[in-house]
Amino acid sequence: MKKDNHTLRSGSDKFYKGFIYVILIALAVIIIVPVLWAFLASVKQDSEFYGNPWALPEGIYLQNFADAWLKAKMGTYMLNSVTVTAMALVLLLVVALPAAYVLSRFKFRGNGFWNMMFMAGLFINVNYIVVPIFLMLNNGDKAIRSIFGHPFLLNNLFILAIVYAAMSLSFTIYLMSGYFKSLPKEYEEAASVDGAGYFRTMVQVIMPMAKPSIVTVILFNFLSFWNEYIVSMTLLPKPGFKTLPVGLMNLMAAQKSAVEYGQMYAGLVLVMLPTLILYILVQKKLTQGMTMGGLKG
Repeated sequence: MKKDNHTLRSGSDKFYKGFIYVILIALAVIIIVPVLWAFLASVKQDSEFYGNPWALPEGIYLQNFADAWLKAKMGTYMLNSVTVTAMALVLLLVVALPAAYVLSRFKFRGNGFWNMMFMAGLFINVNYIVVPIFLMLNNGDKAIRSIFGHPFLLNNLFILAIVYAAMSLSFTIYLMSGYFKSLPKEYEEAASVDGAGYFRTMVQVIMPMAKPSIVTVILFNFLSFWNEYIVSMTLLPKPGFKTLPVGLMNLMAAQKSAVEYGQMYAGLVLVMLPTLILYILVQKKLTQGMTMGGLKG
């Protein structure tokens, strides 16, 4: 009887594992095939799109990337996206890491209130408040224009970076606080014995231990900032300040009438490529960061 139960359980486990593998393979195909197809379409000539869309390209037509980079101004849009994303990440880390460390490691009056406020921020979708943000900046520009003669808040990459950092502050503090809370107090006590102050302890002891979690935060926020569309389109209305997602949407709208599909897919690849390269570079650290908190707990 026990042997029959063991055999039944073993068969059930094999069926479950097989089912999971089938689901994972199906999901991988659903994700990989469109990405691969976009890469192949980006090196096709426009005439090849009128035949079998699944056919392999007849050759590698790199002129699509040159046209997208220069004619469609994707190079300018990429520079804007790199600038905004880099500034937003720096601002976010400078504010969020010390805030998460203090809120998670120290007890002081108002600690619970600030933790609750940052938790509440997780439930605010910035897309719902983008119009009030625009009106606030627009009114500020009117006041600045009356004093200095020119606006400053709209069509400003640094202001957009501040908005990006602010909208990701709650998530970053919440994620890093959970990791900092899992660290033993002995590390700080040992640093204190060696004469280290609070700031030095945070920078030289705690932050190096938190590198995998910091990499996770950087990657998640990079994806958020790099692919953001609505806030960027609203706060950067001038053409020369557009970021890649906004520029790509304009390119796709323009190519519907121009029928230059190769250039359109080349622009799409230019948007995807930095994300894929970054993920490949930090994949190991990302996995460590997502599991470390659970392992320490």
